[in-house]
Amino acid sequence: MNTTEHCNRLRSAAKALILGLALACSSVTMAQNAPAAAGFAAAGGAPAAVGSGGVGMGAPALSGGAPGAAVGAASGAAASAGAADGFETQAAPTVIGGEGLSPSQDAALDQAVTVDADGNDRVGGTVRAARVLNDFQQFVARSTGQVLPLYGSGFFAGSRVFNSPTAPVADDYVLGPGDQVLVRIWGAFESQTRAQIDRSGMITLPTIGPVSLAGVRIANAVQVIENQVGRIYRDVSVSVSLDRVRGITVFVVGQARRPGTYTVSGNSTLIGALFQSGGPGANGSLRRVQVKRDNQVITEIDLYRFLANGDTSADIRLVDGDVIVIPPAHGYVALTGQVKAPAIYELKDRTDTLRSVLTVSGGLPVVADPRLAFVERLDPSADQPRSVFEVSLQPGQPDFVLKSGDLVAVQPILAEFANAVTLRGGVSAPVRLPYRAGMRISDLIPDKATLINRYVVDNQNRSLLDRGSFVGDVGNLFVDINMDYAVVERLERPQMALKLIPFSLNGLFADPNGPDNLRLQAGDTISIFTAGDVRVPVSRRRVVMRVEGEVNRPGVYVAEPGETLVNIIEKAGGPTADAYLFGAEFYRESVRRSQQANLDKLVQRLEQQAIAETARVSANILGDAQAVAQAQTQLRAEREARGRFLARMRTLKSSGRMSLGLPADEPSFAQIPGFRLENGDRLVIPNRPDFVQVFGAVNTESALLWRPSRTVSDYLEQAGMSREGDRSAAFVLRADGTVVAETGSWFSSVMGTTVLPGDIIVIPELIDRESGWTAFARIAKDWTQIFANLGLGVAAVRSIEND
Repeated sequence: MNTTEHCNRLRSAAKALILGLALACSSVTMAQNAPAAAGFAAAGGAPAAVGSGGVGMGAPALSGGAPGAAVGAASGAAASAGAADGFETQAAPTVIGGEGLSPSQDAALDQAVTVDADGNDRVGGTVRAARVLNDFQQFVARSTGQVLPLYGSGFFAGSRVFNSPTAPVADDYVLGPGDQVLVRIWGAFESQTRAQIDRSGMITLPTIGPVSLAGVRIANAVQVIENQVGRIYRDVSVSVSLDRVRGITVFVVGQARRPGTYTVSGNSTLIGALFQSGGPGANGSLRRVQVKRDNQVITEIDLYRFLANGDTSADIRLVDGDVIVIPPAHGYVALTGQVKAPAIYELKDRTDTLRSVLTVSGGLPVVADPRLAFVERLDPSADQPRSVFEVSLQPGQPDFVLKSGDLVAVQPILAEFANAVTLRGGVSAPVRLPYRAGMRISDLIPDKATLINRYVVDNQNRSLLDRGSFVGDVGNLFVDINMDYAVVERLERPQMALKLIPFSLNGLFADPNGPDNLRLQAGDTISIFTAGDVRVPVSRRRVVMRVEGEVNRPGVYVAEPGETLVNIIEKAGGPTADAYLFGAEFYRESVRRSQQANLDKLVQRLEQQAIAETARVSANILGDAQAVAQAQTQLRAEREARGRFLARMRTLKSSGRMSLGLPADEPSFAQIPGFRLENGDRLVIPNRPDFVQVFGAVNTESALLWRPSRTVSDYLEQAGMSREGDRSAAFVLRADGTVVAETGSWFSSVMGTTVLPGDIIVIPELIDRESGWTAFARIAKDWTQIFANLGLGVAAVRSIEND
């Protein structure tokens, strides 16, 4: 198991001890480099033992009533070598656990902190060395539910420093013992020597002798060597390059992330050494880092100036024996709300102000309200230690001096328009316009062309790109606008009440001076609705339908409000002489969706009934072993047959066909029902077919020539029924989509039914022969009506019959 997997498993089991889990991960890494040392508990808890395979948890400790987590920490050689992989090894910081937070705050912490593939903790995408929070971070997390990072801490935790002894150096680099130089001499005398400066500060050149280079800048080394060579040889040239930089020893002490002794390049600076040691710890200062040399402070750097502005003026090159001191932070403030970098910021001294901290964070974003910020202050000496102040950040207002423990919340600006009116919905260009006195709706919607919206234009532009059939798109390029209702939305500020003022677009265009041309106010929103946004009455909807087949002018037609199917057929020129009105096919999308939903329910019901039937039969299998085996074999065959049948049923798709209910005996055009139409309706009038189809349990499945007055029995004699055929279950699928079947009446018989052109005669098999048909017959009641009620035609019948 790798380090990350180990951490993630422990984390899910004990989220309240997040730091302990982080140390458990780090202990796996430490075990590879150094033996684990004795641990100690944070915040005064009982000692905890750390082993190579995990971490021992000490008893939880309380500090001032605040819950803390007692965790094990690695120390000694492993800590000084940085084997903890960036995790804290000091006892003062603790970690927020579930018992110190509300459930929502604990969830916020859990979501904010994650572990990446390298085992580093991340908060909001920023790499953190450890999930360790100081006391103030814990306080802010409990107060706001936000886990804020220490400003700048992630910069050091996410960095990798490589001290290369061959890295280039600046011209002012001072040579010293341990540096290795490459000296080339040419002219009257030629030589190339790679020499290391010894403890006395000397190098030795062949035929030249010793040369003192200690304390000499690398840029001046050429002149020093030329002077020495010139005493013996004339007309020579010299070049000197630093071949290998010496190593120096520095000490990092105080509130460091990884205090200890470090060997760094002789070219290293203070900031570079801080990178190598991980920078300040959770309580360490980034604003008062000192370098001591011979017990004297030779520089103090404010890392905020470096992090915010790249200022390295206080950075110096280190020398052997330098001590880097990271003192405790003077104090902290939290910056939250509408700021560019929400975080915990360190105060350098008692003079830091709110504006100075905002400057470090990058200033206020444009969406922050400079008029309103709140500062929550802690006063430990008061009975009620917390108070709040309102602060203005506007120019010209006095600055606010911060104190340690302040929590600053900058409010977002209320992005409200002072002088705008908005037009939206079914218009060509939704827009926000500047308000002017006396503005009316006609200023925003001057004519009907304004209502040609982007959907219409996009459809027109896309129509040339369609490579398939475009017939279905004809008539659907335009979106109907609700011309009878539009609304002005207005906020009445004195009453804090919303007011909706309806108006009619028809009235607006008919009479621009009428009451529908409302006077607008600043802040008004005008909404224009399409017919799809708010459904309009059927009588006002635009209907586009297709008429195909045996009519004089097949095409796509618009049905005006109140027009029926008869009117549309008249627009199409009426039926031709070859039209077979009885077999007219009328399709509707809403009906198709309803039929398909019912078909899906039917299949689901059949599946449930099949399962129940199989279970019932299985429970009733009795007899000797041979009889049981035979019954189980038969049951398995029946189950497979049902499964094949249901699989075919699941593939069936409803057509949305509606029967027009025309009489079978030569219906006339006048008998077509005059019902309301819907958008997308489709009418297909076929020519009269000359054949009748017969299939199922017959000797010859074929299309037979239609003859007037012939019955089902006549056609079955012609096709020949097989012995497996069930005459009592025969049915006729009419050309108009209806089904003729046995009704159970004494005088009812399908065999005597007169067959019409285009009819389909179906003869199912007897139920004692298990198949898809008989499985269907076992389960479903009134199944012959399914084909009519669910819009299934001959293709569906053949699909099931072929099982």
